[in-house]
Amino acid sequence: MMPGFLFHHTYRMIFSEKAYMITVNSNTKERYSKTIQKFLNDNHRENWLNLYYHFSALDYQNPVLTPADLYQELFHAVQLARVFPDGKTFADCTAKIAPELILEQYRARSSLPDFNLALFVHEHFYTPYVNESNYVSDSPKSLQKHIEDLWPILTKVSVKNEYSSLLDLPYPYIVPGGRFGETFYWDSYFAMLGFVDSGRPDLLKDMTDNFAWLIDQYGHIPNGNRTYFLSRSHPPVFSLMLELIEEKGLANADDYIEQLLREYSFWMEGSNKIEPGQALRHVVALDDGSILNRYWDERDSPRDESWAEDIETANLSGREHRQVYRELRSAAASGWDFSSRWLDETNLLSSIRTTAFIPIDLNAFLFNLERKISEILLRTGKTNQSKEFRSIYLRRKKAINKHLWDSASGVYRDYDWENKCFGAFSAASLTPFFVKMSSEKKAHSSAQAVRNTLLTPGGILSTALDTGEQWDKPNAWAPLQWMAVIGFENYGEKELAHEIATNWIHTVDQFYQKHHKLVEKYDITNKESLPGGGGEYPLQDGFAWTNGVTYQLLMRYSN
Repeated sequence: MMPGFLFHHTYRMIFSEKAYMITVNSNTKERYSKTIQKFLNDNHRENWLNLYYHFSALDYQNPVLTPADLYQELFHAVQLARVFPDGKTFADCTAKIAPELILEQYRARSSLPDFNLALFVHEHFYTPYVNESNYVSDSPKSLQKHIEDLWPILTKVSVKNEYSSLLDLPYPYIVPGGRFGETFYWDSYFAMLGFVDSGRPDLLKDMTDNFAWLIDQYGHIPNGNRTYFLSRSHPPVFSLMLELIEEKGLANADDYIEQLLREYSFWMEGSNKIEPGQALRHVVALDDGSILNRYWDERDSPRDESWAEDIETANLSGREHRQVYRELRSAAASGWDFSSRWLDETNLLSSIRTTAFIPIDLNAFLFNLERKISEILLRTGKTNQSKEFRSIYLRRKKAINKHLWDSASGVYRDYDWENKCFGAFSAASLTPFFVKMSSEKKAHSSAQAVRNTLLTPGGILSTALDTGEQWDKPNAWAPLQWMAVIGFENYGEKELAHEIATNWIHTVDQFYQKHHKLVEKYDITNKESLPGGGGEYPLQDGFAWTNGVTYQLLMRYSN
């Protein structure tokens, strides 16, 4: 075993000094609420600027400890010994007794000659339940019926356990399936697309209210409802959820204005503190003074759920390990973990530079958030505040068109703000059309690029590069199909939208007819629909966002 003093030295090297992402205490929440109310009730610009300039969304108290924090050298030993084949398993285990007692017993026994690490873990922890069998239809049924029958299987209700890494939620929620026993932020929006038409409007409202509660509780929506996800968020799609519940007549988005403003302040925190050419957390100031956003994680340690993998990647990098950990974590915040979008060298994960890129999808989602805030403020009589947010989203649109539109290729791209050059063209490049912030001319040239590089008989690829990472060729993912279809519909490219939709339906249905299940991702580079591959873990069954998108596309393109 690693001697205690040596481990603690190593542990300090792995973790930064600012190790914890934490909850908002009651005093902070009250102060924040007063700040928002002052903005909503006062037309003076200098007052509402406090909202996201002078109030830090990270002004938190009371640390929430992750499993790595709680179990320290025990956690490190278990993950490096690969007691469980999947590193997420131990991060999701529930302790049978208080964590500090487990760590104390480990320190007392680990140096004994007959100590068995795996036996110790199983003595002291309950392993997470993974529902494997119920995702497969045991009798012939239509694809739509199969999806409808899956919602109860994928639904969870929080059961309070102080020794679990799960964050309790007040209402029932959907999990993706397989190894994922928690809800995920941006995944959930695409699952929610299928709730109402498949007879579960209750889930749509419950999920929206869960995310609103997370904003109230933690100051942002974390990647997922696990303690180890609190240090980062996910693509900000809460405004899209509100549009969905309004469209379905389930709630009024006006009632969620405080949560929208809080989420916005989380993404924009520090934007008043940086000069051109600088970045701080999620915000980047370009040379012309434009403010755009990037993905970011507050921690610079290995991810709890991929501890050994991250250490291995950092060891291969020849770079400062904390920087590599930060880049890996920030890519996880993007939802695209992992992809050539974030890599310096196409086939080398250790070359990852996520924070150097201004992603086109993130900034399009934030445009939608800003516009939604402006719309709600206008219809609730806050005219001056609405005008301010209108100027904000128009400035973002102008900056996106200046810095992220590649006029030579006729497509949107990510932008490498450090090297001042364009990044990848990918399916994410279609997000501006999905949120209606572009033009028919740009949509037409992008449609040609999609036909030339991403379109296959099975849908559209994530990227045109085959790297072995799961968010690259040959894989296709449900959310990217949805955004492409709706985006091209929005700008008159209906033939391409129809082709992508029907190709995807064919992919999912062909696989379902053969295997009687839906999966997380698909290989669409062959005539036959194949399971997707690559990445850090085996293909997962279920699968919530595949179900939601496919169900809704079947409703739109039933013929």
